[in-house]
Amino acid sequence: MSAAAKPPFEETDFRAIAGWADVDHEAALATFKRSCAEIEATGHAFQRKVAYGGTRRDWLAVCQGLKTVADARRFFEQAFTPLIVRDAERPQGLFTGYYEPEAEGSLKPGGAYKVPIYARPADFVGFDAKTAKRLGLAYGRTVDGKPQAYYTRREIENGALEGRGLELVWLKDWADAFFIQVQGSGRVRLPDGQVIRLGFAAKTGLPYTAIGGLLLQRGILTREDVSMQAIRAWMRQNPKDARELMWENKSFVFFREIRGGDSDLGPPGAQKVPLTPFHSLAVDRSLWMFGTPVWLDTQAPKGERGTLVPFRNLLVAQDTGTAIKGHARGDVFWGAGEEAALTAGHMKSPGLMIVLLPKALAQRLLSRQ
Repeated sequence: MSAAAKPPFEETDFRAIAGWADVDHEAALATFKRSCAEIEATGHAFQRKVAYGGTRRDWLAVCQGLKTVADARRFFEQAFTPLIVRDAERPQGLFTGYYEPEAEGSLKPGGAYKVPIYARPADFVGFDAKTAKRLGLAYGRTVDGKPQAYYTRREIENGALEGRGLELVWLKDWADAFFIQVQGSGRVRLPDGQVIRLGFAAKTGLPYTAIGGLLLQRGILTREDVSMQAIRAWMRQNPKDARELMWENKSFVFFREIRGGDSDLGPPGAQKVPLTPFHSLAVDRSLWMFGTPVWLDTQAPKGERGTLVPFRNLLVAQDTGTAIKGHARGDVFWGAGEEAALTAGHMKSPGLMIVLLPKALAQRLLSRQ
């Protein structure tokens, strides 16, 4: 950080955090414990550069303290330093929501079940750093010895992967498949009532285009009206145009079936631990380490009208997303079901973000400012 650069955070005190004493610290601690289990076992996120992530040793020291925790709130206050995040590019912050969608499906195609959900193909590969830099793509396929981009959404949906046995399940609606991809997970209810859970396996790495933004540009929706529910309503009324619109988002996501696990928790996020409704957060992984406790003071929409209510809570960074970029940027995991869908679909709120960093790491970062 240059001497002239404005610090991205400033130290505060837990006593100065409005609402800190009133939240469920035990639930946040249970969420943090799942992150610590991954950090102790693997800590895969430490393999890449994370601007304010510190070292694995910083976090292992904190995780070690979990063995003697008697009071959750006291644990957080003793192990971490709270830092208010300052985002020069987005001073007001931006906090959205996501959820685990549910759709009707079948293990066999036929009749209404015509939309496949695909597993990761064998020819989908990661490129070395030199190739990735030259192509501007981290992933793709090799054709006649030459690396190139993977198939686009349009190509895949028009049959590029047919005949490979990659279909995990078939859905009724192309829009259902699209939004499961946008959310990165989903639950598929079969005709016999059985539920299959889908978890993220890979994405092609082609550019992600937000179709809500396209509908705004074309004057179909207004900024005040745009939400996932409004987009879905337009798509139901305009199915042919909706297919063309979805194809403009070239990015495509592959899945794997999640077996077992706690049905009250969500699918594994990018940290590879199950997400906790109301307590898991997707962040910019280039800035914040997975496992970082994050205090949010924002607003969340409730009900069909999206009435805004205060949302102050302690969450843990356990996921990321293509659109989650910036210091004061977060995506709250709301769980599964219609209520979660309504909240996630309407949420687009400014607010305050405070990261809790291990004391030794916070001291090093603050000394560099």
